[in-house]
Amino acid sequence: MQIDIQIRDKRYYLHILRLKSFCQKVIQNAWKGNDEAELSLVLADDDFVQSLNKQYRHQDKPTNVLSFENEGIFAGDIVVAYQTTKKEAKEKDVSFSAHLAHLLTHGTLHLQGYDHLNDKQADKMEKLEVKLLKKLGYDNPYKEI
Repeated sequence: MQIDIQIRDKRYYLHILRLKSFCQKVIQNAWKGNDEAELSLVLADDDFVQSLNKQYRHQDKPTNVLSFENEGIFAGDIVVAYQTTKKEAKEKDVSFSAHLAHLLTHGTLHLQGYDHLNDKQADKMEKLEVKLLKKLGYDNPYKEI
C-alpha cells in the first residue's frame, strides 16, 4: 500500500515525533484491500477540514476525520482535523496518539466500504475498530469513561 502523507499543521509533531511512520503503521494495520492501492492522508487544522466538510458534506463545521472513498487503485483520501482531535482526546481522557490511531483506523475502514449509517453497520464497524486498535496496543475507544 502506498500512502501519501501531507502535513498541513505542524502541531501534530508536538504529540508524535515519528508522525509519518506512525500513520503508515496504523493505516496498514486497518487496510485489508488491494496491496497495490494508494491513499492520501492530510493532517490539517479545523479550518481546512471545515471547508471540506462544508463543500462536500454541506455541514459548515469542523469534524474529526473525513474520508473520501474512491474506486480502483486509488482508494481515496483521509483528512484529520488537529484541534478537534486534540479536544476529543482530552474529553475522552486518552492520549493524542491513541485518538489519532482511532481516527485513522476509522477513516481507513470508510475507504474500504464500512459505514455507520444504522445500528447494525455501526456495531460491525466499531467491533472491527476495537479489534484493529487492540492489535496496536490501544484500548477500546468506545468504552465509557
